[in-house]
Amino acid sequence: MLRTPSNFRAAVAQVDAEAIVSPRYFFFRGHEILVSETGETLGEIEPAADALSVGAWQGQSVLASSVSSNSAAPTGMRWAGLRTLFGILPDDLVSLAGRSLQLLEWDRTHRFCGACATPTVREANERARRCPSCGLSAYPRISPAMMCLVTRGKEILLARNANFPPGRMSALAGFVEAGESVEDAVHREVDEEVGIRVDNIRYFASQSWPFPNSLMIAYTAEYSGGTLKPNGVEIVEADWFSKDKLPQLPPRLSIARALIEDTLQRLS
Repeated sequence: MLRTPSNFRAAVAQVDAEAIVSPRYFFFRGHEILVSETGETLGEIEPAADALSVGAWQGQSVLASSVSSNSAAPTGMRWAGLRTLFGILPDDLVSLAGRSLQLLEWDRTHRFCGACATPTVREANERARRCPSCGLSAYPRISPAMMCLVTRGKEILLARNANFPPGRMSALAGFVEAGESVEDAVHREVDEEVGIRVDNIRYFASQSWPFPNSLMIAYTAEYSGGTLKPNGVEIVEADWFSKDKLPQLPPRLSIARALIEDTLQRLS
């Protein structure tokens, strides 16, 4: 499961005192990150003057920098979507890259005030962009989403979202709406997506998911009634599965995979 690396410390400004060696940069072209041809290490180019401080890790300041959409990768490097690097780029670097990408996207989309359209400025002492005209501050957006793995005896319910690759299935998931608790969202999403009811909702874990700015909060729940019927819009397929007969599962670094594996072990 994707986790914040040990000893990482978030920081709004570059941590010069900890920069024992040169800063570690994450370079992005839109949502693509610069890596070596093999994808096992980060790529390096000249950083932009307005590189964004992410924090400090392993004696280095961590910074994120964006380049123009038509920038070519230098020889021996390539631009790659972060999801394609799961299991290739070291997990700690994937985690830091995800944080960097999320912060860069927030910084890019809040350069003008949402109230009066004045250009905003980065705050020096907190992670915010402030409007010098009306004083409105914009903080990194985090969108809470629930995930629920429903069990029935020793079986688990897996579903295929319309956007999934053919054959891949996962736990049900959806965004929390205004006025809801996360548990409210679990009941509503399960009913809306597959038409069944659940009870005994139990928290499992949470994970930052920077595609683009979600906080995924995972639960298990027990089937309590209703007829399984995918809604045909978001969910195109759903079924009950036992441990010895599973479809293609989500990537290893996802909280969905950890939720499924942990639940199957507990049920066996």
